[in-house]
Amino acid sequence: MKVDFEIKDRYTIADLLRIMELLRSENGCPWDREQDHRSIRNNFIEETYEVVEAIDTGDKTLMEEELGDVLLQVVFHAQMEREQGSFDFDDVCDGICKKLIHRHPHIFGDVTAEDSGTVLRNWDAIKKEEKSQTTAASTLEGVSRALPALMRSCKVQKRAARTGFEYPDVRGALEDLKSEIAELEQAMDAADEENMMEELGDVLFSSVNVGRMLHLDPEEALYRSTDKFIRRFTAMEQLATDSNLRLEACSIDKLNDIWKDAKKKV
Repeated sequence: MKVDFEIKDRYTIADLLRIMELLRSENGCPWDREQDHRSIRNNFIEETYEVVEAIDTGDKTLMEEELGDVLLQVVFHAQMEREQGSFDFDDVCDGICKKLIHRHPHIFGDVTAEDSGTVLRNWDAIKKEEKSQTTAASTLEGVSRALPALMRSCKVQKRAARTGFEYPDVRGALEDLKSEIAELEQAMDAADEENMMEELGDVLFSSVNVGRMLHLDPEEALYRSTDKFIRRFTAMEQLATDSNLRLEACSIDKLNDIWKDAKKKV
């Protein structure tokens, strides 16, 4: 079916908005018309991580494509709300422009900020005022629960640390981690499943705290360790294959021996 849309060599944001309007229209795409915020929620998350992957690999062509996919998600959600009469894409743009202007008084106002540290302190103070965060606890509660757990815990810890609730140095955080591991072992000895879950969470939370105090991103650290594990497992499997062994048929002792050899290679 022919639609009222001009095919061009190059398009703009106005064209993207029009395309989404057509896809969601009465005679538009059946799939697009069926979607709601919840049904495409995970799409937003996946597209965002694909942008991150493009950044990590330095692939500019892929980054351009994936940024477009993220923009599509913004336009998709905004179009749904436009249909409901609550807000539209222009309102989204208006909101973020006003936020940026308000949070950069050293650019758009008469505040002076000589370095990035001052900028961040001003930003935090303005953000607290905007969100009516009058207590330290309210700033912790303001961290989104939808964030990946490592990222969320790190942000919560950073905000708590601003009040002075912080170990004097990373050694204190490391001792706390050791203590939490001991408590996890006690829960395991007692076969207390609920307590094991709690203590495992404490171990992970404490690990994040150690990484944060070392100025290391725990999300990035775990990402790298996972990649390293995959490389070593691949090497282990290849070593087993070279020896005419199947991993599934090996004892745990034999697997550990092959793993040690793999670690020497990777």
